Amino acid sequence: MKALVYEAPETLAYRDMPDPTPGPDEELIRIEAVGICGSDMHAYLGHDERRPAPLILGHEASGVITGGPRDGERVTINPLVTCGTCPACQAGRDNLCASRQIISMPPREGAFAEWVAMPARNLVTVPDDVSFAKAALAEPIGCGWHAVRLGRAALGDAATSARALVLGGGAIGLGGALSLSAQGITDVTVVEPNPTRRTYLRERCGQNAIAPDQLGAGDLFDIVLDGVGFAATRATASRHTRPGGVILHIGLGENTGGLDIRRMTLQEITFIGTYTYTAEDFRQTAAAIFDGRLGPLDWLDQRPLSDGAASFGEIRSGKSPAPKIILTPGA
Repeated sequence: MKALVYEAPETLAYRDMPDPTPGPDEELIRIEAVGICGSDMHAYLGHDERRPAPLILGHEASGVITGGPRDGERVTINPLVTCGTCPACQAGRDNLCASRQIISMPPREGAFAEWVAMPARNLVTVPDDVSFAKAALAEPIGCGWHAVRLGRAALGDAATSARALVLGGGAIGLGGALSLSAQGITDVTVVEPNPTRRTYLRERCGQNAIAPDQLGAGDLFDIVLDGVGFAATRATASRHTRPGGVILHIGLGENTGGLDIRRMTLQEITFIGTYTYTAEDFRQTAAAIFDGRLGPLDWLDQRPLSDGAASFGEIRSGKSPAPKIILTPGA
């Protein structure tokens, strides 16, 4: 099969790779759409030791089951493979499974390829009237859906009238903003430093997107969702969360720095690190995509998988205004 292979920092090659062989209870999926994620960018830049070269990256995918009793079924892929039997899995917190695996991280190759093998339980059926590109958004938006669910639970009754601030206007931040609205929190502001992206968020995505310097010193929010995860964004979250509020931390930009622990302690601010989604979160996100609760989702830039290296370069340079680039194998 043809695949986009991470070979070294800032080096991707579109070349032949062995076809995957499905294991027991797995299906073979022909990939129709796969998104470029921030974690793919971290690996591409050589910043993720969990993803050593050479490796096929990509975990935001949808496609068609090939072979077996489900042959021809359109599906979106939950890339998080868990054991199903440990205490975390049994408690419905399968994203915390101690033996979890995710495609695009050894031992599982990713979905920047023509084919991938996945457990049948990780596949959610996609209606015929939903495009593969939109179906592939279940993974990145699922991260925000999961975070918002946890934040609403932490706020309790105050969630019904909450104001929310989202840091970062990429797919994770935008997915968080859309998830906030879909879960009943409609007063949402998105902070995005890139002026091209900021304009796109306003004009194409209907978001109240502002520059970082437009945040006033006294602007406080019930929920602050950090979709970036750098020291600077954590510092912003620390400053702009109200007493008793909640910081939802999704981004994995860098490991340390930024949090004002003294203010968080004195003001009883809750910090929640949120990782991916549970299987139920993923199903709920997919359902919200299918029934239109997350909007038209027309903010995608679709390109052939063979153009993947150039697409990574555009994201690296900040030239891509769209929050999400979707690659299409075989195009």
